Amino acid sequence: MTASPELVGLEKQGAGLVVQDLGVRLTGKPVDVVDDIDLVLAPGEVVGLVGESGSGKTTVGTSLLGYSRAGAFISSGKVLLEERDVLSMHWREMRQVRGEEIAYVPQDPASALNPSIRIGKQLVELLELRGIGTKESRLQGARDGLAEVGLPSDDEFLSRYAHQLSGGQVQRVALAMAFLPKPKVLVLDEPTTGLDVTTQAMVLQTMAVLCRTHGVSALYVTHDLAVVANIADRVAVMYAGQIVELGPKEAMFNAPAHPYTRALLDSIPHLSQARALTGIPGRTPAPGARPSGCRFNDRCEFAIDECRGDVPALLPIADNHDVRCIRARDIGSWDISRGTVPDADPDKAREVILSVEGLNVFYGRKHVVHDVSFDLATAEVVALVGESGSGKTTISRSIGGLHKDWTGVIRFDGDELAKGARQRSAVNRKRLQYIFQNPYLSLNPRLTIEQIVKRPMELFGLAKGKEATDRAVDLLDQVALGPRMLRYQASRLSGGERQRVAIARALAAEPDVMICDEITSALDVSVQGSIVELLEGLRQSRGISMVFVTHNLALVRSIAARVEILQQGRVVEAGAVVDVMDNPREDYTRSLLDNSPRID
Repeated sequence: MTASPELVGLEKQGAGLVVQDLGVRLTGKPVDVVDDIDLVLAPGEVVGLVGESGSGKTTVGTSLLGYSRAGAFISSGKVLLEERDVLSMHWREMRQVRGEEIAYVPQDPASALNPSIRIGKQLVELLELRGIGTKESRLQGARDGLAEVGLPSDDEFLSRYAHQLSGGQVQRVALAMAFLPKPKVLVLDEPTTGLDVTTQAMVLQTMAVLCRTHGVSALYVTHDLAVVANIADRVAVMYAGQIVELGPKEAMFNAPAHPYTRALLDSIPHLSQARALTGIPGRTPAPGARPSGCRFNDRCEFAIDECRGDVPALLPIADNHDVRCIRARDIGSWDISRGTVPDADPDKAREVILSVEGLNVFYGRKHVVHDVSFDLATAEVVALVGESGSGKTTISRSIGGLHKDWTGVIRFDGDELAKGARQRSAVNRKRLQYIFQNPYLSLNPRLTIEQIVKRPMELFGLAKGKEATDRAVDLLDQVALGPRMLRYQASRLSGGERQRVAIARALAAEPDVMICDEITSALDVSVQGSIVELLEGLRQSRGISMVFVTHNLALVRSIAARVEILQQGRVVEAGAVVDVMDNPREDYTRSLLDNSPRID
């Protein structure tokens, strides 16, 4: 295949790593997982690789280290590191390159650290295994590596275990380990997913400074375009195993040319203005089930018959800006403000349904939430926002009756609630439903979706038999899944689909209040958009109230009317979303806003 103009142009600049016509296939089947991948990583440059789950981002990232997951193999192409093809190396040479010249930081940093070995020993052991330095110099090298990522380097910190560190500290230790051998290329696989905005900003800044200081080429794999907008020099957008758009960050966010890129950007909430978020209809097709021609044609509003013919090539539309779309010049310009709506009215009359008064929460002898008070009105969303450890989930679990060690008063529609869910009346349990952060753990993987959704109806005596099945079908339609899902087990569903089932299960109880605990934190932006769209529709049509726990302030702007800003278990600022976000009074609130990734 002929190299793209972007590839040829950047090769002349002396790229740190060049990917040519990379393809990965399923073992024993003529089915491509990814194909036709051309990419260049220049020294000191960060390239963002974005797309929905299933698009092939991680497959490309791990291929740079000559690795493919079980059941797949690298079928074609080259990965050139200083003109040496990583893919044609003997396994001994490739093993030396991995970690030393091409480093990898996984999505779960804890998986990179041995929980039974102290941090200092792991860093020293890494240098020892790589034959770097002397016995005397390795400990100092470990200290220098920790200092470089903004962590303490004293004996006390070196003697800690991984479980004694916060999420952000673990991530920065993983970064320090990746940078210790002074690699030429760094592959980061969703390294900030699930971190609060302050910790995320710290990790991103650390990574960017290290890459530019040491001239390291970096591939940053993520589904979060707002993060990419704040760190990447160039952006590659993947869909169904192919790069569909590639160009400088400014061009990609100001003038996206592919309909898929535009659809992803339309799914992102903005800090400066509320938006009517939307998802992308349908789902990313799996390998072996992809449509002919342009792989996005079955979800694209601009598709015509010609789009279903030949697979379009990745061609230039502007300087260093390539797009894989035959209609790229016909679909007009894109407006970043598309989809904005008025902010929630701060003066709207409120009818309080839930109130929290003087809530103090304890874990044993530890006092973790201090004198928190707020209320929730009918058909209103109140957001609880703060860093990790601020008490958001602890408060929501106390309201839901899942944590019983608290004092204060929680009233629901005039009734004072007992501390534990089991001590509350069946009516109150039915009317107050909890949706958990992790849909992989909150749904029984052995039950069918029909059994999961019907359970609350049977438990609360709302329906049974055929009536319950019919209502389950209606609920699945409401969450955009459809009756075909009834016979599936939860283990067959994607994360976004499981979260929709969890919402349908909560709705099956016909609640008046739903507690949503970080329910979109690990989802694709397109899935997040569709779930927020679903929740907003339910709020308007059924008058459901919500306590929405999140660390995403941009999302708060689009979904909530009121916000409670929490720091170390205390409310430091509260009020209407538009007032708090446009005119924050507390330094902590301003810090959260300043550290929130944004594209607007």
